[in-house]
Amino acid sequence: MILPEGLYAPAIAHRGLWSADGASENSLAAIERACQAGYGVEFDVRLSSDGEAMVFHDDTLERMTGLTGPMSARSAGELASTPLRGGPDCIPSLGQVLDRVRGRAMLLVELKPGGDLEALAARTAQLLGAYDGPFAVISFEAEALAWFARRRPDVPRGLDAYWTRAGEAEAAERLERDCALAEPHFLVLGLEAAAGPTAGARRAQGQPVIAWTVRSAEDVDTVAGRCDNFIFEGFAA
Repeated sequence: MILPEGLYAPAIAHRGLWSADGASENSLAAIERACQAGYGVEFDVRLSSDGEAMVFHDDTLERMTGLTGPMSARSAGELASTPLRGGPDCIPSLGQVLDRVRGRAMLLVELKPGGDLEALAARTAQLLGAYDGPFAVISFEAEALAWFARRRPDVPRGLDAYWTRAGEAEAAERLERDCALAEPHFLVLGLEAAAGPTAGARRAQGQPVIAWTVRSAEDVDTVAGRCDNFIFEGFAA
């Protein structure tokens, strides 16, 4: 598969270009800021109680909204009217994000664990099928990517993973098993993992590596020459 050029450059804003005193993570405002700044955008999707793909990271609502309980227990309508802490937006749907971006940036759409992964994959695929712009789906859940490998093999997919250097050998075995299931086109690896020998070997075999989460110029130096791009937050990449 020929992967989108936007996977390799520019750098990709983690949950949009958000800040503690500005636009909230995974908000339309943060995603718009990333587009205007010329970055790619990574964001998370989960299913609402009525089967809509909503852009939200946590499995519960407390941290980002102050409400209690699982995000998946609420309908798309309820979530769409739930303000995000820090403002100015409410929780967006994947459809809203795609309508806002309209091909202006590379999108990494992360399918979060929990709930009905097949239903989440199917709804995400349905919405992306009508989208005209560069994108890829990513997930820590090999099963979610395996759904795309079976049903939508034309969609670029990346496997998320992380490990410490001390766990390198065990992680390499687990990565081998997950890759056999997910058949990813690229890897999205935590900073320490991306700089390690397993990632280096995969990359030498032709599998691109995207590093996350880069939070400083020093982090950029850590993965320089060892990855094909990086996902960042908290500084101007």
